[in-house]
Amino acid sequence: MCCDPRTVTDDERPDQPAPEHRRPEGVTDETVEALGKLSAALDHVEDARGHLFAFHRLMGSAESTMEEAYDHLRDAGHDDLAGAIDRDLLGANPLPGMWSFQMVELFDDGFYARAKELHQRALDQLVEGQRHVFEAEMKELRRTRGRDGHEARPADVEGDPEYD
Repeated sequence: MCCDPRTVTDDERPDQPAPEHRRPEGVTDETVEALGKLSAALDHVEDARGHLFAFHRLMGSAESTMEEAYDHLRDAGHDDLAGAIDRDLLGANPLPGMWSFQMVELFDDGFYARAKELHQRALDQLVEGQRHVFEAEMKELRRTRGRDGHEARPADVEGDPEYD
């Protein structure tokens, strides 16, 4: 694979984290742990956004299916029920003044944008913008060097033409 030990830099040595996943000099354990928590919090925000987007998609499907129910009830002669669906549900706001796309937009432009910006700001200020330093260090503590499936990075996997 690589490397003549006399000519290779530390960044090119196999079986160690890539430079972008190594703790910058002078960064404390407490800072790395704090950034790990902040990243985990952002992961939860990302999950919440995914659920909000799923809600948006489900509400769109519900509207379409409700319209089909309206048509079937009307065709079956149940005009009172069809009228109630048309009047009270079709086109109605699930929350006051908002369809689900507006909820997604408000979340994206508000809390979500602020959370992402503050996360990036913390990375930039504290670890030179490097991502996943906490996770990379956790991986190093838990993996077994030299064992298949425990490689430090994709470039260390032998037999994959993309990396050989």
